[in-house]
Amino acid sequence: MKSSKAEIEAKFHKIPVLQFEDQTLTSFSGLLIFQSLFRQMRVKKRLRKCFDHLKVTPIFGRHLVGMLLIVHMILGFRRLREVDYYQDDPLVFRLMGLRKLPDVSTISRALSRMEKEGVEKVRSLVSSLVIEGLRREGLPRLTLDFDGSVISTKGHAEGTAVGFNKSKKGARSYYPLFCTVAQTAQFFDVYHRPGNVHDSNGA
Repeated sequence: MKSSKAEIEAKFHKIPVLQFEDQTLTSFSGLLIFQSLFRQMRVKKRLRKCFDHLKVTPIFGRHLVGMLLIVHMILGFRRLREVDYYQDDPLVFRLMGLRKLPDVSTISRALSRMEKEGVEKVRSLVSSLVIEGLRREGLPRLTLDFDGSVISTKGHAEGTAVGFNKSKKGARSYYPLFCTVAQTAQFFDVYHRPGNVHDSNGA
């Protein structure tokens, strides 16, 4: 059953007071901090701008899917199927500005349709957020670390290759190159690579 945007989207501004006698329970009360932080950083608005080149926007736009993945990682989950653990959580609704979350199949479809321009804009946004934070810190020196990380996959996923894989020898994998800021442990950028390239490839 399809829902309209008016039935899905909601505006939450006030930080709620958590009361133990309230029957609307949550396992993720720590998200209150992120509700305020995301508002100050204008995360949702800036993510939406990454996809403003699209002529047609679905009810669960790509900016919402991207934001949900951020929340997903904050909560400590890694697999898409684990969205089910907080599908009805009221604080997740507040943080997302929604009355309903997309299901796993909707998220998967949105990710499969991500186009290069949108991905590059999101990548640029992430780097911009890191730079803004570093400027606020006013650090006298910055150290950038470059390090590859093997990510194993099953089957023949696009962009994978058989290469060095210490934990699963012979398995196809990705070997992305991460650039992190040593002083703050923030990811500044990532270069996507197949699993059979040399450590320095693309550095």
